[in-house]
Amino acid sequence: EEEPNEAGLLFYDRLFDEMKKHDIEPLVTLSHYEMPLYLVNQYGGWSHRIVVDFFVKFSRVVFDRYKDKVKYWLTFNEIDSIVRHPFTSGGIVSERFDNVEQAVYQALHHQFVASALAVKYCHEMIPGSKIGCMLTKLTTYPYSCNPKDVLKASKNNQFNMFFTDVQVRGEYPRFIHRLFKEKNIHIEKQLGDDELLKVHTVDFISFSYYNSLVATENSEGMETVSGNTIGGVKNPYLEVSEWGWQIDPIGIRISLNDLYDRYQLPLFIVENGLGANDQVEQDGTINDDYRISYHEQH
Repeated sequence: EEEPNEAGLLFYDRLFDEMKKHDIEPLVTLSHYEMPLYLVNQYGGWSHRIVVDFFVKFSRVVFDRYKDKVKYWLTFNEIDSIVRHPFTSGGIVSERFDNVEQAVYQALHHQFVASALAVKYCHEMIPGSKIGCMLTKLTTYPYSCNPKDVLKASKNNQFNMFFTDVQVRGEYPRFIHRLFKEKNIHIEKQLGDDELLKVHTVDFISFSYYNSLVATENSEGMETVSGNTIGGVKNPYLEVSEWGWQIDPIGIRISLNDLYDRYQLPLFIVENGLGANDQVEQDGTINDDYRISYHEQH
């Protein structure tokens, strides 16, 4: 489409104006799991390089429209989720690819490039703006002090922060190059991609945190929990919500420490909460003291 949807743009004009009336500072995510179906069917979602151009065009329209209303921006919501949810995060229909893993990591590279370009244009078009990345923070503990468990937890945490490594440090970490080699994954890059990633890094890191995870070398016969976005072995020291999420307020502090020690950038917790089967009273209220307690602990 050559022209944006004016009705959609007007909706956000009104929303941001109303927020300002109530002294609410908006933080806007450019892409939050809304891949247009046309781009999925026509190009295979983010696996096709052309989607970068569409995203940049979209971003520039949004930046120009709201440059006087929005100062804080995010590029992609939970960019790491493409490896767990290829369709939701990247418009990747697995059945249409012979090598899904190759398609996923190629799509991820395109998102990294698109993110860097969004950073570039945000800084150019909105002086004084701040634009960040967004990670699903999957802080993982070793189940025991067995070195094998410790190593597995370390590798899980290392992989989780690969996505922020690229957007903050501006390059793929060495362990990912080794992983690609082992999996026979070959990322197609265009001339200038590496420089884009290096020059146009994010201003801050935002993340979601719902629960921590546990890693063990051998999980056979062990009790498991569902978690939020990902489940695993049950941590015997933590409570479990009725939705199967383990409640770990200390984990959010550990997550903050890990991210700041690694990057020394401002941090922004953008998602945190408790899923529950709430009971609506006759007067329409919900007495969710358990949720209030959850947030107080965190």
